[in-house]
Amino acid sequence: MKSKKVVITCAVTGSVHTPSMSPHLPYKPEDIATQSIDAAEAGASILHLHARDPENGRPTADPAIFMRFLPVIKQACDAVINISTGGSSLMSLDDRLAAALSAEPEMCSLNMGSMNFGLYPMLDRPREWQHAWEPQLLEATRGTIFKNTFADIEAILKRLGEGCGTRFEFECYDVGHLYTLAHFRDRGLVSGPLFIQFVFGVLGGIGADPDNLVHMKRIADKLFGDEYRFSVLAAGRHQMPMITMGATMGGSVRVGLEDSLFDGRELATSNAAQVRRIRKILEGLSLEVATPEEARAMLSLKGGDRVAF
Repeated sequence: MKSKKVVITCAVTGSVHTPSMSPHLPYKPEDIATQSIDAAEAGASILHLHARDPENGRPTADPAIFMRFLPVIKQACDAVINISTGGSSLMSLDDRLAAALSAEPEMCSLNMGSMNFGLYPMLDRPREWQHAWEPQLLEATRGTIFKNTFADIEAILKRLGEGCGTRFEFECYDVGHLYTLAHFRDRGLVSGPLFIQFVFGVLGGIGADPDNLVHMKRIADKLFGDEYRFSVLAAGRHQMPMITMGATMGGSVRVGLEDSLFDGRELATSNAAQVRRIRKILEGLSLEVATPEEARAMLSLKGGDRVAF
C-alpha cells in the first residue's frame, strides 16, 4: 500500500460553481473534454467528471451529455475517468447513477453520508447572473439535504461496485464518514486498497483547518491501517495550502475548478493551470507524481479497456 508517489486528481467542472462566477468554467461537452485532456497532459492521472447542460451550464445527470465527452477524453489520453455519483444535492439517486451505470467506469465518487451542503453564502458577493437558475440553485441549498443514506450507499456499492467492477473515491466530509466507511468494510461490501478523499471547507462538513487534517488521518489510520490511501481536497482559497500539507503527510491531492476557481490570486484560466501549480509544488518537495498506470496499480483499478464507452 505504501508508495511515495502522489496521485493528482483533477475535478474538472463539478456542480458547485456557476458560469457567472468564471468565464473559464467549462460546461459545454467540447470544453469539458479539452480541459480534461489538457489537465491529464499537465500531470493529472485521475479525472473526476460531472456533466452540465451545454446551453446554460446547469448541472445535469443526462448520460447522453456525458457520452458527448467521455469517449473523446478516453481516446485522447490515458487518465483514469472517475464519474461523480454525487451529481447535485437536488438530483435523485437514480439520476445521479444513470451515467455511471451506462459507462461502467474504472472509478466513481461515493459520498459517505447525508449532510447539509451549503452553497448559498456565494450569493453574498454581488454579481450579474447570466442565468436565472444560478442564484436559484445556490439558494436551494439553504433548505435541502444532500441525501446519502446507508441504503443509498449500499445500493451504489452493489450496483456499481459488484455490478460493474467500479472502484470508488470515497468522499468523506467529516470524521463520522470514516466510521461509515469502516461499517461497510466490516460488512464486506468494500475492500482495500481504499481511496479516501478527505474533503475540507464545505459548509456543513468539516472545516479547512490543519488540525482537522491531522485528526482525519489519525482516525483513518486507526480504522484502516495500511489498507487505504488518502487524498485531500479543500474548497476555495484553502485548496493549495491544505492539499500541499496533505502531500507532505503522505497523501495524494485533488485540484480542479469544481473545488476552486483560482490559481493563486487570479481566476484560473483552466484546470491544467491548477494541475501545473500543484505539480510544481510537489516536485519542489521532492515528491514524485504518479502516472495513470501507476495510479491504476496503486488503487487496483480494472483498466480503461474494461469500460463501456
